[in-house]
Amino acid sequence: MNRRHMLIGTGAAAMLGGGATWLTVSGMGSSSDYAAGIAPLRAPLPDPASASDLIRYATLAPNGHNTQPWRFRASSKRIQILPDYARRTPVVDPDDHHLFVSLGCAAENLSLAAAARGRPGSVRFDPADRGAILFDFDYRPADRSALFDAIPRRQSTRAEFDGRAVSTAELDSLARAAEMPGVELVLLTDRSRIDQLRDLVVAGNSTQMADAAFVSELKSWLRFNPRQALRSRDGLYSVASGNPALPGWLGPHAFDWFSTARSENDAYARQIRSSAGIAVFVGAREGPEHWVAVGQACQRFALQATALGLKHSFINQPVEVPGLRPELARLVGLPGRRPDIVMRFGDGPTLAWSPRRPVAAVIEA
Repeated sequence: MNRRHMLIGTGAAAMLGGGATWLTVSGMGSSSDYAAGIAPLRAPLPDPASASDLIRYATLAPNGHNTQPWRFRASSKRIQILPDYARRTPVVDPDDHHLFVSLGCAAENLSLAAAARGRPGSVRFDPADRGAILFDFDYRPADRSALFDAIPRRQSTRAEFDGRAVSTAELDSLARAAEMPGVELVLLTDRSRIDQLRDLVVAGNSTQMADAAFVSELKSWLRFNPRQALRSRDGLYSVASGNPALPGWLGPHAFDWFSTARSENDAYARQIRSSAGIAVFVGAREGPEHWVAVGQACQRFALQATALGLKHSFINQPVEVPGLRPELARLVGLPGRRPDIVMRFGDGPTLAWSPRRPVAAVIEA
């Protein structure tokens, strides 16, 4: 899942100069144009809602590197969510684990949105059709929930939180929201185990940043300014991580200069230290069907956190680097299992929204 941030130090920020006028003149676009451009995708869901309206809400789900690796087919009785293998990330996600977790997140958004508009249904995995997820409508009275209301407000907040502890009642509500058959959730709130988790994140990040193929793949999905992000409607928008916008020609060089393993490790350590807790999701078994269920569970957790006024972001290095998975499994008390998702949570700021592609671009005939 998407948990990357680009670190640009004060030296790079000083290179910008000139303020917002310079940004617009330089061809990078403005933050106001960007906000206006993506606002329609986060508009309230109309009532009644069409299939394309429901699909728009589904696409607001988190996904690895914001590649948005999904396609949709809609009929009067069913919406199918299909993997878009053209948008896979084979270096960081060679077995498409994150891809299917992302589809599960989208399926949960779709299910919540349909229920809120009187078109609830059931989600099931269909291995016969490219690993599709089938959502079959079952018309009943509307069932609007706090999780549905949180869909357009949820974001992966790649910033430091304020360190405030989360109450026992809030932890209980997060755990209840994430209950999903075949998925176990382990919450880490004691500082000793959080520090051990931090060490695994740092070790994983160091391994990845030393891998030229990983860095090349990551850079291909970075969007360094509003105009780039609006043009592609996908990828990791640097401003959404609290970084300054940069010209397209400068951004890749700035990444090479400032985004070192050491600088990112320091940032991750600060972010984890500032978090109230860590959530680790573990599916019953490996394979796309179980990864979809993990996606549904972690999305419900993220939406419940949003409903409580909390923020979250993904720190998945210990599940992306195979050699670290056994140690993470032991840390959460599930030796021999494959951990699937690691998410930190706490009270933090609201940042710029990540882009999304238009609904027409993700619907198949």
